[in-house]
Amino acid sequence: MRAVLCGYYGYGNGGDEALLATLLQFLPKHISPVVLSGNPAQTQALHGVATCDRNNLLAVFNLLRSSQVFIWGGGSLIQDSTSALSPWYYCGLMLTARLLGLKTIAWAQGIGPLHRAQTQWIAKQAFKSCTAISVRDPGSMAWVDRWHCKAIAAPDPVWALDTVSTPEREALPTTRIAVVLRSHPLLTPDRLDNIARALEILHEQTRASIVLVPFQHSQDLAIAQTLHAQLTEISHIVQLTDPRQLKGVFQGADMAIAMRLHGLIMAAAEGCRCFGISYDPKVQRLIEEINCPGWDLANFPEDVSAMAREWIQLYRSTPTLSQEKCQTLTQQARQHQQVLETLS
Repeated sequence: MRAVLCGYYGYGNGGDEALLATLLQFLPKHISPVVLSGNPAQTQALHGVATCDRNNLLAVFNLLRSSQVFIWGGGSLIQDSTSALSPWYYCGLMLTARLLGLKTIAWAQGIGPLHRAQTQWIAKQAFKSCTAISVRDPGSMAWVDRWHCKAIAAPDPVWALDTVSTPEREALPTTRIAVVLRSHPLLTPDRLDNIARALEILHEQTRASIVLVPFQHSQDLAIAQTLHAQLTEISHIVQLTDPRQLKGVFQGADMAIAMRLHGLIMAAAEGCRCFGISYDPKVQRLIEEINCPGWDLANFPEDVSAMAREWIQLYRSTPTLSQEKCQTLTQQARQHQQVLETLS
């Protein structure tokens, strides 16, 4: 049975690649996946799957005609904050697949924000046409309830992603703090400088090395390089593209400071003390769910000493997410596999 997998794949975003890796991990063995990708060669090399250029609409249509299943593969695909056109692309493919008679699954979806009435309308049509649906947060569940759709709600599937160790991780200092930052208009040069100075104080008090982890090189690498230039003697940049290896970086880390949603999820899943920096409602929801300290980027502190004190206090404390709670979230995340089992 051939399944077309559609998501924000092939753009070098570690979080979206982690969702794809988890989806492939969960797929029933009799399913033969073909991934729609912005960079088919890269996706094929990274995940070992057949691919199709997502921008070649004729090739995508022909692929759908010769397939039996269409899967929206997780993440914040259906939202109109960053792009008004993106939801129309995804919903258009979903409705086309349904018209062609494919089984259609909306998998581990994070729905919203949906500001425009037109986006809400097309999203409603697409979700109501689905064979099965799973969502990853209460806000998304509220949308499908409003549209009178049945869905499974479970934590983000990346909680259950398999972890792989690498020589890069083995070479890292034993005592370390992972830092995952991304570009954002509110992460100004002054704020980034304050973060670097606070990290220096954190290192002086804990002797922990700073491991800078860019999740999307096009957005995150320049920030990691800026911090590394200020913290040359105490920091390392780890560049990995395999999401299972990326998750492995957090294995054994003492603490993580993360902006990116999946950086925070991976760190928490590996038992790190976590500190979140929220730039988006989905990150704030996760901070509240795992009960970790954090700051909103819109109200970022200016006192470097106070920033460092808060991080030092967390470093010396017991992790707020218990091992039992972590195991529960991981087990619950496996519920996203149930919608895929309907393909049997």
